[in-house]
Amino acid sequence: MKHGKNYIDSKKLIDKTKQYEGPEAIALAVQTAKSKFDETIELHVKLGIDPRHADQQVRGVVVLPNGTGKTVRVLAICKGAKADEAQAAGADYVGGDEMVQKIQQENWFDYDVIVTTPDMMGVVGRLGKLLGPKGLMPNPKSGTVTMDITRAIHDIKAGKVEYRVDKQAICHVPFGKASFGVEKLTENYNTIMDALLKAKPAAAKGVYFRSIYIASTMGPGIKVVYKVNA
Repeated sequence: MKHGKNYIDSKKLIDKTKQYEGPEAIALAVQTAKSKFDETIELHVKLGIDPRHADQQVRGVVVLPNGTGKTVRVLAICKGAKADEAQAAGADYVGGDEMVQKIQQENWFDYDVIVTTPDMMGVVGRLGKLLGPKGLMPNPKSGTVTMDITRAIHDIKAGKVEYRVDKQAICHVPFGKASFGVEKLTENYNTIMDALLKAKPAAAKGVYFRSIYIASTMGPGIKVVYKVNA
């Protein structure tokens, strides 16, 4: 794979034999974000679990203290008073059955997150094959199926992110923009790492944090040391 000049220059700034402290790695990631757009700073954590086992799943949500830097478009699928509540809370799109039909008939995906109420899941569940592959299916574990629509929307707009291990037991989580600066990014990073630590399954044995990397959207990975006996 060929890399551009910026990537090659950025790679020279990183000592591949070294494990960096979190703030130092974040400062390097910001320094390597050389694109013309405001690059996202990403966290990639390999966990010492086996995601094939139900008792070793790691999944949850956390609200970042400084947000994500991304404008999130929210679709609220609900009816009656809950629809009014969603509108007042700042949802970008609000509706009931007609929204489900729009997604089915028009392949409409001009939103980033869907929130709904439990009574609508019978209808929303029909969209599983469309929403599932795109990671848009509402789920109680991610706080997107709830009666507290106002809080769900406020949290999402404030910078709520979901963490979830993939088949390789790796969590990939964006935690801000390069323009945030090291201090705000470090606060967001610490919040995610604390959440991952608290989410450690009882069945997980041995080293929990196997490897931790931080990178900007277009930059090289920077290895991080995390000083917790996990």
